[in-house]
Amino acid sequence: MPILLILFIFIPLGEIFLLIEIGQVIGALATIALCLLTAGLGAALLRQQGLQTLARARQNLDRGMAPAMELLEGVALLVGGALLLTPGFVTDSLGLICLVPPTRHALVRLALARLEVQYGPAGPPPGAHNSSRGHTPDVIEGEFERRDDDHPDQR
Repeated sequence: MPILLILFIFIPLGEIFLLIEIGQVIGALATIALCLLTAGLGAALLRQQGLQTLARARQNLDRGMAPAMELLEGVALLVGGALLLTPGFVTDSLGLICLVPPTRHALVRLALARLEVQYGPAGPPPGAHNSSRGHTPDVIEGEFERRDDDHPDQR
């Protein structure tokens, strides 16, 4: 089974199980209030962390550096915010992991370790054929001379 299908089946089932168990212990209204409280706290944390990440990205751009780490942290914040808006304690826990700076940095470093990053200008590598622009890797140098007197219609 694909991993996303497994996640879409087992995470909601885990959420339902936890909501029922916690609701039996503290009551239904307290469980709903706790879900709303975690969503509100998560939204406040998301706003604060998002503004800090944006400020760091701006500082890097002002220094002439690419804000690569901040962009990846922004993706983690986006995922964390979406998870916090999803009702339930499992998704709230995963969302908080994405929002808290030490765990978010660890997640980004883990993602970077698994990705292959290439640096350099955009476009094909040097010497590659780019047919959309009509460039060819083989260049023939030479000289030419236009002679209008060879054409009879231009006399």
